[in-house]
Amino acid sequence: MGRAIFRGFVLSVACAAVVPFGSAQAADTDAPPRTYTVWQWNVAGDSIHHGSTTNGMVGQAVDSIVNRGADFASFNELCENQYAEIIKELRNRNWPVEGNDSFARFEASLPAGDAGLCRGSAFGNALFSKKPLGAADRVTLPTDGAAEQRNLLCAPLTDGTGTVFCTTHITKDPDFKSVQVKAVFDKLATYGTPVIAGDFNVQPHHAKLDRYYSANVDTDNNRGNYGAYRELDDADNAHCAGHGEPTTEVPGTSPCGINAKVDLIFVRESTLADPVSYGADSLAISTACTGVTACSDHRILTGTVTVR
Repeated sequence: MGRAIFRGFVLSVACAAVVPFGSAQAADTDAPPRTYTVWQWNVAGDSIHHGSTTNGMVGQAVDSIVNRGADFASFNELCENQYAEIIKELRNRNWPVEGNDSFARFEASLPAGDAGLCRGSAFGNALFSKKPLGAADRVTLPTDGAAEQRNLLCAPLTDGTGTVFCTTHITKDPDFKSVQVKAVFDKLATYGTPVIAGDFNVQPHHAKLDRYYSANVDTDNNRGNYGAYRELDDADNAHCAGHGEPTTEVPGTSPCGINAKVDLIFVRESTLADPVSYGADSLAISTACTGVTACSDHRILTGTVTVR
């Protein structure tokens, strides 16, 4: 199935199965606690894989999502042709719950048409959910002046719990990180139970994320916080308390002396079922993709959280 036709197919199915986004934002206070496993990967779909759907990256991603029991999965730097292939492979593995025909969303940050990018397909962010998703919220972030239009992609579960799953990929430009991070923060504030996973291109101890991390996250490795969120790896005292494990192989600047952690999974602290109902791990980068030394320059980050 061609790229443009495939996108239309996914959206038409989604529209038939959703409730208006506004009606799904408020949390159901009578809903029982829900436990979600969240999976996040910046796959370098163009810069490393050059839009390939056959070199093993798709298989590695799908295997990990299924084997880790993910309820939500998010991708950054994904080509739309790779997105289509992931949908196909997840269906083959019976990953969405039975009858879930609305489990995937994609938002381009660079459009299709440039043969030198993603083999002519679009490039951007994607999210997947084991349970049905409602209509997507697609937010273009303040521009950093580059051709790529960074975005925030969110979609609610249709089960009335108010859970909204989001992903984003913040610019590397140091002059524009703060404004994009704030734009994402402001949008999250409109959701009942937001869960966001993505490549923030900011390390946990940096002041730019102080508005995210709760004041209860106060360690030698991450101080000055005044926000309302917990990052699912911030209680990892074995590696770096208040910070968590690295998600790249790039030297970082944290007080722990570890490589950079820029891939993050946030939940609002007030929605936690209890103060210790979350945790996360970063996974070693696979070397099973053909033609490249590693399947990405980022690790997969996976975490579990119970919310109410």
